[in-house]
Amino acid sequence: MAVPKRRMSRANTRSRRSQWKATAPTLAPCPNPACRELKPPHLACPTCGQHDGRQVLPV
Repeated sequence: MAVPKRRMSRANTRSRRSQWKATAPTLAPCPNPACRELKPPHLACPTCGQHDGRQVLPV
């Protein structure tokens, strides 16, 4: 297993960690005209229970 020979400087550590960004979840409006709530894409809407134009969750 590789072991670092020297301690990594604070600047190098912080510049490497600067790329650790949390991204906001992608949300798309529900295609149901009566709902239009934001939901994750490719999933059933948790508000109205529809996916791809048909009812898949009992709400």
